[in-house]
Amino acid sequence: MSTLITNIAELMTQDLEHRVLKDAAVVVEGERISWIGAAADAPAADDAVDLGGRAVLPGWVDSHTHLLFAGDRTAEFEARMAGESYAAGGIAVTMNATRATSDFDLTRLALGRVDEAVSQGTTYLETKTGYGLDVEHETRSARIASTVADQVTFLGAHLVPVGQDPEEYTELVCGPMLAAVRPFVQWADVFCEEGAFTAEQSRRVLLACRHAGLGLRVHGNQLGEGPGVQLAVELDAASVDHVNYLAAGDLDALVGTWTGWDASSGTGRRGTVATCLPACDLSTRQPLAPARALLDAGVQVALASNCNPGTSYTSSMAFCVATAVLQMRLSVHEAVRAATYGGALALHKDTGNDADGERAVGSIAVGHRADLHVLSAPSATHLAYRPGMPLTYAVWRAGKQAR
Repeated sequence: MSTLITNIAELMTQDLEHRVLKDAAVVVEGERISWIGAAADAPAADDAVDLGGRAVLPGWVDSHTHLLFAGDRTAEFEARMAGESYAAGGIAVTMNATRATSDFDLTRLALGRVDEAVSQGTTYLETKTGYGLDVEHETRSARIASTVADQVTFLGAHLVPVGQDPEEYTELVCGPMLAAVRPFVQWADVFCEEGAFTAEQSRRVLLACRHAGLGLRVHGNQLGEGPGVQLAVELDAASVDHVNYLAAGDLDALVGTWTGWDASSGTGRRGTVATCLPACDLSTRQPLAPARALLDAGVQVALASNCNPGTSYTSSMAFCVATAVLQMRLSVHEAVRAATYGGALALHKDTGNDADGERAVGSIAVGHRADLHVLSAPSATHLAYRPGMPLTYAVWRAGKQAR
């Protein structure tokens, strides 16, 4: 079954050529894109959809979320807005609520959050464990997460539970907990920050996870300059997320990871993506991550929602894009690219086509997965020009219309 999607005013492909096509069309066949080009040249298809002069871009790729949780932390948010500083300890509140919630309800809550994200144009997303923080509940979170998200990250090293010895807990994460969650996860992450895990503890966790065959990510440099970025670079992590506070050496280290990458062909050795989380920065009143400086220096950047109950309870990637344009000085094209191709790069899903069967996401190209986000506007510029407006008109996810 093939579908011609036509009368597209602007098609922002975010492919390697950075094409923006006018008066365009796309043909979707099964879960793949089989043709793109000028609407006047479109081939015949089994079905046709006329978009009436709307814009199309790739579905958002949200590479950093925490969707497996229960409970409410509005009191913490109100206190922070009243002037209290953010500290990592609030995670324990969510841990207690999550542990007390049934499998059925935890799944239902997570699926509801995925539905919210898809309704706003997100078509591919990662989520993390990290609110169980013992072997039983981390394993349960990983198992449930594997049924609701596209990729799952093990974050047993989110916080040391109250009353536990940090060294003993680190050993638990590296041993029995890692072994139990391994069948359900593709990545490992660690909160390398004051009040969470030290650089030495973080390194032990990441090395154990790498030995188990997991890809690596790092929560780093969120609350101040620290070892997170340098650790991510040292261990060849796929991404380091937050990056609010960067010393000159941190920026240079990130730049160095991309010297073997050819951005024009999407080939070579991937470096460490700097994932910026602007909704979280606003909620915690941290300085916005220096996305402009990162891009100018040659670092690949992703934007993600960091949807979580404590510091960023939103899955709106459009909000993140608008913030990146209006306050972080990215162009619309750069911000959309960071929220699509950048997220795919951070998740190692930027490549794949008909030949290998591993379909790329985050860009619109023949052979890639048919993830399309249609706006109720003639161009993607409206995402920042009309911030906060509900501009999602339709969504195709893996070739099926999801909205």
